Amino acid sequence: MSREPDSVSGEKQPLGSDLIIPVAAIAFTLYYFYTIIDSPWTAQVSAFFNGSILLGLCAIFLIGVAAKVIRGQATLRFHTLLEPLAIAPKRGALFLLTFAYILCIDWAGFTITTFLFLTLGMILLSGWNRRNKIFIVSLSAVLAIGGYLLFVVLFERHFPKGPFEYAFTAMMKAVGGS
Repeated sequence: MSREPDSVSGEKQPLGSDLIIPVAAIAFTLYYFYTIIDSPWTAQVSAFFNGSILLGLCAIFLIGVAAKVIRGQATLRFHTLLEPLAIAPKRGALFLLTFAYILCIDWAGFTITTFLFLTLGMILLSGWNRRNKIFIVSLSAVLAIGGYLLFVVLFERHFPKGPFEYAFTAMMKAVGGS
């Protein structure tokens, strides 16, 4: 989140760090458009609709940043990316947690890896105390299982399989009799 300019000292807002997510979103959206070219037309329409909304919102944000820079109210410096320094260790730990998620998803599968990532991420960011322990674990489980049911079961997308996915598939075959 960017800071407001200091009217007394004339300090300009350093907005360079605020551009990372919109620029990444634009790049991801353009890549997404490229990957769905050979998909059925219904998927293409949905993708282009959602992607266009995201691109439009990013354009509005970038125009606002450009206007502030042109008016001299802001700069494109990135020094707020690491500030405040007190939270740098948490940011580093979250980066390592994300990297571990990417490394482990093929081995542990989507659901277990997502559950562990969400649980550890929330613990890292909010702390682990008696009051929020049950909430963090419950929310992580609901989101991970919900993600599995939505993407793998309902949308029939292929995510990395692990113990949970194999057990769920076996249970569904046993219940369904097929």
